[in-house]
Amino acid sequence: MLARGPWTWKYALPPAVVGVAALAASSPWGVVGVALAAFVVWFHRDPDRSPNGAGVVVPADGTVSVIRTRDDGRVRVGVFMNVHNVHVNRVPVAGRVESVVHEPGGHRPAFSKESAHNERVRVETAEWTVVLIAGAFARRIHPYVEAGEDLARGDRLGHISFGSRADVVLPPAYDRGDVVVESGQTVRAGETVLAR
Repeated sequence: MLARGPWTWKYALPPAVVGVAALAASSPWGVVGVALAAFVVWFHRDPDRSPNGAGVVVPADGTVSVIRTRDDGRVRVGVFMNVHNVHVNRVPVAGRVESVVHEPGGHRPAFSKESAHNERVRVETAEWTVVLIAGAFARRIHPYVEAGEDLARGDRLGHISFGSRADVVLPPAYDRGDVVVESGQTVRAGETVLAR
């Protein structure tokens, strides 16, 4: 459940230092600074997760925002993460990472059509792809994996700081009929099964 990664402290330390200094001077800004630092640490929480049965698990906490069959017949499922969701992303199904590619772009709201041009990190395996997409407030995507790594279902894949979306392109063996989540459903990364 503890926060993970050096970026947690990178984001939390400045408001904490300012807050403590302001508290020493009896300033109400000290309370704001300390509260902001506490929020940053809470936001970067990283609870343990276990899959609920066999199948492909969702890569992100949040709300299923899109389920679509692409032109190539592959199914894409997108999960929108709100500020209150855990933002640690998970591996949908076991595989070996072929590439991790950062694609620069904008920072539009992750639930909008304009987010198709947002900054993202694409994690590719032979069977599936997960795309971590920055949103209006998400300015940092932190992948935890590298090309050549073997991943197990539910492993930690990466983290997006402050609101965003994660899309998964399912392995070719899965079609729309195999998807067991619905648009608008609340899901949990590494736990909720999205396709069987």
